[in-house]
Amino acid sequence: MTKTKIYIVLLFLVMGLQHSFGQNYKFKTSGFSVLEKTEKGKWGKWSDLDLVNILVTLDTDKNRIVVYSQIIQLFEIIDYQPIEENETDIVYSFTCKDNEGLDCTVSIITRKKQDNRKQLYINYEDRIIVYNIFNM
Repeated sequence: MTKTKIYIVLLFLVMGLQHSFGQNYKFKTSGFSVLEKTEKGKWGKWSDLDLVNILVTLDTDKNRIVVYSQIIQLFEIIDYQPIEENETDIVYSFTCKDNEGLDCTVSIITRKKQDNRKQLYINYEDRIIVYNIFNM
């Protein structure tokens, strides 16, 4: 077997084990920013970074992500997307429905060239919310 085939097989084994042995991950936020589309459908500018210290959980047993902000944001995980990795990032993405029934994609991104800094992106059709996070 070539090295590529071995890596692919190992990746599927790891992903399969992760789903069969659910995990609960906890993060704390240090700040957040929002990007919204304008009335013309173009992306505007990121808001200033607001400092926040809130809890975020990823619970693969219950298939949900919870952001414990003033108004609790609950995301039901509909699908676990394949892990994406390149020279600069590792991206774990989830197709979700929020507590209002809206579709969104939630991604946890590790910035490899920035001391493995982590960010949580919540992508809607008309806005993106980003939280700077760290493991608890």
